[in-house]
Amino acid sequence: MTRAAKLPNSLPPDPPADPPADCALCPRLVAYRQENQAKQPDWFNGAVASFGPRDARLLIVGLAPGVTGANRTARPFTGDFAGDLLYETLAAHGFSTGTYDRRADDGLELVDCRITNAVRCVPPQNKPIGAEIKTCRQFLIAESAAQTGSPKPRAILALGRIAHDSLLTTLELRRAAYKFAHCARHDVGNGQIMYDSYHCSRYNTNTGRLTTAMFNDVFAAIRRELQTADAVADADAGPRGRPNRLE
Repeated sequence: MTRAAKLPNSLPPDPPADPPADCALCPRLVAYRQENQAKQPDWFNGAVASFGPRDARLLIVGLAPGVTGANRTARPFTGDFAGDLLYETLAAHGFSTGTYDRRADDGLELVDCRITNAVRCVPPQNKPIGAEIKTCRQFLIAESAAQTGSPKPRAILALGRIAHDSLLTTLELRRAAYKFAHCARHDVGNGQIMYDSYHCSRYNTNTGRLTTAMFNDVFAAIRRELQTADAVADADAGPRGRPNRLE
């Protein structure tokens, strides 16, 4: 009698989508976190984890935590002007429930949407350097790929050129073939679409580079994209239909 081959008890673990809060990979960023910790010991002052359900079809990628925003509150885009505009717009297009109140414990929940940053620690003067973007890319790769039990995101929104460029490198695509432009739509293959937007920073809104209407245009386009995908899924599923993501 032949003994059956022993199967592994579990699949290999997925690569981590988030660094530890005390990530030590980038010396300059660690030093800046420690500097902020000395000045503001009650703040989070760590590598900021992504926010939102892991199986969300929309992944939003920003630049890096703001020093008085996510670096303070431990949640992406929470506590500064960029977050005010982003979360207001997400609510308007059905990507959140609850009320945003600039606190990580405000009860806000994202719906079919997840938010992350190209660089997870706050950089001095809000300007990460190339080596830091490259080092942190391993976490962006994990975010943009399919994980065990969760599909990869259908739509990815790059907030700003740095996020756009980092995503293209993550997806192993040539930058010259995918020009950054506000509200641009890029088919990046493998069933994924990337959208671009100017970053929702106070500077961009104060200078008129980004208006509330322009920002809403991007999310309206993404919502149409997902609705089209829903219609296709319904047609493919037949009379059984598909799961309701709001349930």
